[in-house]
Amino acid sequence: MTKPSQEVVVGLGEVLWDCFADSRRPGGAPANVAFHANQLGHRGVICSRVGTDRLGDHLLEYVRTRGLDTGYVQRTSDRPTVDSTDPERPSYVIHENAAWDDLRFDGSVEELMGGAAAVCFGTLAQRSRQSRETIHRCLSAAKTALIVYDVNLRQTWYEREWIERSLLASHVAKLNTEELRVLSELLETGPAEPAHFSGALQERFGVDLVCVTRAERGCLLIGRDGTADVPGVAVEVADAVGAGDAFTAALISAQLRGWPLSATAEFANAVGAMVAGRPGAMPPLEDDFAGLVAEFDGRARR
Repeated sequence: MTKPSQEVVVGLGEVLWDCFADSRRPGGAPANVAFHANQLGHRGVICSRVGTDRLGDHLLEYVRTRGLDTGYVQRTSDRPTVDSTDPERPSYVIHENAAWDDLRFDGSVEELMGGAAAVCFGTLAQRSRQSRETIHRCLSAAKTALIVYDVNLRQTWYEREWIERSLLASHVAKLNTEELRVLSELLETGPAEPAHFSGALQERFGVDLVCVTRAERGCLLIGRDGTADVPGVAVEVADAVGAGDAFTAALISAQLRGWPLSATAEFANAVGAMVAGRPGAMPPLEDDFAGLVAEFDGRARR
């Protein structure tokens, strides 16, 4: 059964500018997830921190024009809004000491988390102790929310302790095949094989659902009571940046709507492919998404 469309989906962590050879576009995985959740009919909210600089002004102006609530994007004059560079593909150079490294927990953030239906967070924004502790206070406050850990390893900004703590706080863990290989070694779970790895996460950390994305080979969802192995969707890729975050938003949306694993996996693949076929991490696709939601919701009801 479809749930109310205005459930709050929070993207918790970094927001920044993705810089390319010919353009600059807003990004940051949690922000992208919130944006696409908003397009999927939920109330997407970015919870982050930007500078009181021109880049911060422009970033907030951009996401406001796309219909997102920016009331939970904090401002600071002590640290800058930063960018990432990506000349050819999503392999980023991300500058340190960013505004989102200084994320703060306050009463308004606590209230937001208490009313959230889902919260998505990753590893990168935990590179500073300040933001790491804030993120986990947020997760503790999100008592009734679906907690989704989109692992998103970037460069060397991850440690075993952070990952284990994040998994313990999560209902869903999403990662790609390379991240599965890295984590199976880091966490000493045994063979880097999806079923074995997922079983280890479920047993050791209490994770309910593990999602492994495999690019053009689709995705694998392994829950406690079932598995969905779904092939990829053929698409002419215009820009791979943000496609994985759109996939995550769709995964969250499908789970909030109570769809089965097979429909969840197919829907997330379709949304991710749709975004990969457009330039930028935040292409306007609200009408296209609405059509997909109606189609898959019809299937789930049958």
